[in-house]
Amino acid sequence: MTLNKDLIRNVAIIAHVDHGKTTLVDGLLKQSHTFRDNQAEMSQTLIMDSMDQEHERGITITAKQTCVYYNGYKINIIDTPGHADFSGEVERTLNMADGVLLIVDAQEGPMPQTKFVLKKALELNLKPVVIINKIDKPAARIDEVLSEVESLFLELATDESQLFYPVYYAIAREGKAGKTTELDDDLHVIFDSIINDIPAPTVDTNHESAQLLVAALASDNYLGKYCIGKIFRGKLKKGQTVKILHDNEVKSGKIDKLFIYKGLGREEVPEAIAGDIVAVTGVAEANIGDTIATGDNPEALPTIELEAPTLSIYIGPNTSPLKGREGEFTTSRQIAERLEKELETNIALKLQPDGLGYKVSGRGELHLSVLIETMRREGYELEAGRPEVVYKEIDGVKCEPIEELTIEVDPEFVGAVSQELGIRKAELKSQELTSAGSTRFVYEISTAALIGLRNNLLTATKGTVIMSSIPSGYRPVEGRYKPERNGALISFEDGTSTAYALDAAQARGILFIPPQVPVYQGMIVGLSNKKDDLDINICREKQLTNMRTHASDGAIQLTPYTQLSLEQCLDFLLDDELLEVTPKSLRLRKRQLDPIKRKRENRVN
Repeated sequence: MTLNKDLIRNVAIIAHVDHGKTTLVDGLLKQSHTFRDNQAEMSQTLIMDSMDQEHERGITITAKQTCVYYNGYKINIIDTPGHADFSGEVERTLNMADGVLLIVDAQEGPMPQTKFVLKKALELNLKPVVIINKIDKPAARIDEVLSEVESLFLELATDESQLFYPVYYAIAREGKAGKTTELDDDLHVIFDSIINDIPAPTVDTNHESAQLLVAALASDNYLGKYCIGKIFRGKLKKGQTVKILHDNEVKSGKIDKLFIYKGLGREEVPEAIAGDIVAVTGVAEANIGDTIATGDNPEALPTIELEAPTLSIYIGPNTSPLKGREGEFTTSRQIAERLEKELETNIALKLQPDGLGYKVSGRGELHLSVLIETMRREGYELEAGRPEVVYKEIDGVKCEPIEELTIEVDPEFVGAVSQELGIRKAELKSQELTSAGSTRFVYEISTAALIGLRNNLLTATKGTVIMSSIPSGYRPVEGRYKPERNGALISFEDGTSTAYALDAAQARGILFIPPQVPVYQGMIVGLSNKKDDLDINICREKQLTNMRTHASDGAIQLTPYTQLSLEQCLDFLLDDELLEVTPKSLRLRKRQLDPIKRKRENRVN
């Protein structure tokens, strides 16, 4: 079948975290008969989430492309992340779309990330279609949510035409949707909406020279690097000589193979027309934001504009006494190569040399911690410092990033939330009671004060708090927020922790390690009950006498130790501390391991 650009639809799925984007894509894939009835995917959920961390965290981290066919139309679908930390993924992939499906939870309504992703879509003049999802929730408030969506469009619209949008209702988990709350048994109204409400690509298929904007990269061991993007003009052909345009630099290349998307895979084709989303190989020097063009006078497309990073973190080779024991890649050169490779696809990251390692800047704690966790699982051994704010100079004034923070919590924890946010000098913008009986706060808070807040609130609210934030601009630095924390319990010597020593130490604070693990001088083994750091002997063994024998060790009753996650470890850190990260372990430590030198340095500071 010869494809016509009028039969192509490029649509991105956008929403707040957990409002049902990936679940809806599951339904579109299954109901378009992309899979055979006996294929494993027909019984799977979250088909598009391919990373282990995506399944574990329940979020989409990287944008994915897929394609379905419906009634003779080719529908390219882009599943985007909902978390603001991965907004770089949203920004680069929305360039490939001509319209968006905005999914809103029928109970929660528009949330911070809903606002963020819709703002990006409307700035690019993409046609929106609103889907009110999860209308079967007991606390669904459909009419109120519709009103909130209208208010959001009024706030964000850049053109009057954007205030007119179709609305549909769905239970994506059950694969049902409808024009009213009386749903059909399938998603055909969503397919029809994509075809009728989303415009065909506005491109020139007859132009002599072609243009493709690289919006994503992929790779495999067989064909190497794939450059993925939408063809904005002309046709691309297999074996064609092309020019790669990067800023003012022009390089030559040749398309080795040309692929279009079909279901979860790619299908090789001899040529592709403007309007389609394709993947090409053979142009390994092209990166995200570059233009691949043909003709004697190739022209570059506008590059992808990205928001500036707000947080940075030091990442370097492990320098602890236990270095090299648990990781496969441990040297500064190996870590540098891995970070450089990450920059190719994770374009919201920035990299600067910093001593033995690098200062890595990104969009938030989650953005940076996902990178560290990914490297850890790949066998890298490294150390990381405390996350720091990336300041920006505006009109000669040093400014810090601020964020709009939304918190939803049960009434019994309102006091605890208000107290914690007061300590962090957050400014309350609004407070309201939701229909579900919880209290919703909206604060303006500096990014610096946001570090470590999630863990504190989870503890204070017994794990029930719902919170999210989006960037809200910059303001002059009024005074650096300094985290308050009790001192650390620090191992005084190298060795192996013993139950006898831990039994004595647990009266001094909260322990982070169990018995029989290797420790070293300067390693943090717990949180003290007092404000100052405390060096303790964690390896001491019971002296054996006629009265004291090994048999009596069984009487020791240790309080279960607190095992910190990667994010909790990063939040715990102060400026003079580091986190040792290996494929098997997370160890907190002081930068200066020697206690005498450390006290001398503290006196100087």
